[in-house]
Amino acid sequence: MPLLHTDYFSESLKLNTSMDVILPQRPLAAMHLGPRPKLPVLFLLHGLSDDHTAWQRWTSLERYAENMNLAVVLPEVHRSFYTDMAHGGRYWTFISEELPVLARDLFPLSAGRAENFVAGLSMGGYGALKLALTHPDRYAAVASLSGVTDIVAVVHEHDEPGWEDEMKDVFGRLERLPGSRHDLFTLARQAAAAPERPRLFLCCGTEDNLLDDNRRFRDHVKGLPFELTYREGRGEHNWPYWDALIRKVLAWLPVS
Repeated sequence: MPLLHTDYFSESLKLNTSMDVILPQRPLAAMHLGPRPKLPVLFLLHGLSDDHTAWQRWTSLERYAENMNLAVVLPEVHRSFYTDMAHGGRYWTFISEELPVLARDLFPLSAGRAENFVAGLSMGGYGALKLALTHPDRYAAVASLSGVTDIVAVVHEHDEPGWEDEMKDVFGRLERLPGSRHDLFTLARQAAAAPERPRLFLCCGTEDNLLDDNRRFRDHVKGLPFELTYREGRGEHNWPYWDALIRKVLAWLPVS
């Protein structure tokens, strides 16, 4: 499968940034039939310490997607938590509004809800759920791998030097997080009332320190009218676990 690297200027971020895109390669005979039909697309999001190359470098993503009629878009958002930062870039505007339009302009990607999916790991799992639950009319399916599902707990329970100050730069006043547009529990309740709701895939390893948060979010979603797939098994917060689970996510996606 072709892996295309794209550097471009983001109007939302006011800087140059990058994304990688994986596209299925057509046989030569199909190329003679005219322009490629629009492709289903998975927006695949990275974690806190990663970038847009991490999924390709640390998993067999390209090989797993090889026989699927699916494009994969891998953007770069730094440590933004996919948020319009209180002191920093407008990464929520970038990921939710600018990136999909730009990617469709550059590549043959479908704009139809039934063919748009989003997934991510850790911070990217948070971003994926935030996207799909904020805009259930845009995404048919969302997957979170070891995701930050309880942003309030994660922001307040870490004791790393500088963590609280960094989170204030991202979210602003931390006491306002519960019930806000950043709170996945609140977003899930709101999305549950939408005419169309995305299918949800949640997974977390039993040796992961985010397991309890994922279980709480799972139980919350179970009380709402979502179609939920939940996977829990031996695994840590690391790439061997995510390499195994992204294969299951790809198989779960409703791609014809």
